[in-house]
Amino acid sequence: MSKLLSLPFVIAAISGVAMAIQGTLNSSLSQKTSLLSATLIVHIIGTLVALIASLAWRSPLFKYSWVSVPWYLYLGGILSVLIVGLVAISIPKVGVCNATTAIIIGQVSMAVLIDHFGWFGISRLPWTPWQLVGIALFAAGAKLLFR
Repeated sequence: MSKLLSLPFVIAAISGVAMAIQGTLNSSLSQKTSLLSATLIVHIIGTLVALIASLAWRSPLFKYSWVSVPWYLYLGGILSVLIVGLVAISIPKVGVCNATTAIIIGQVSMAVLIDHFGWFGISRLPWTPWQLVGIALFAAGAKLLFR
């Protein structure tokens, strides 16, 4: 089966749709309240949903030795707050399409670096010249989306 039609790819695409909607909603919420208040409320709601899901699916939260996990793996929480805030700031200024395009370019570029160097404990997948060409074409295509 083609990777483009695989379930993981479809799930990732749905995640992208959710991200565009989330950014728009968070941006609108921050305009009606304040950036920090909106970011806090969004994360409180997300925490409650994750807690309910963990309880409903009986996730073994206390089974793990959380203190033995490398410290840098917890940076996702800090990055989440940063992402919500930066997206909420950028969307009103450049629009959802431009902001999302910039986000995707940043994500793909960093993903290639993370794969290539095997950062954060993941398996190393060296880049290929075609990936670098793909990023260049992606950036050129993104330029066409900017208004």
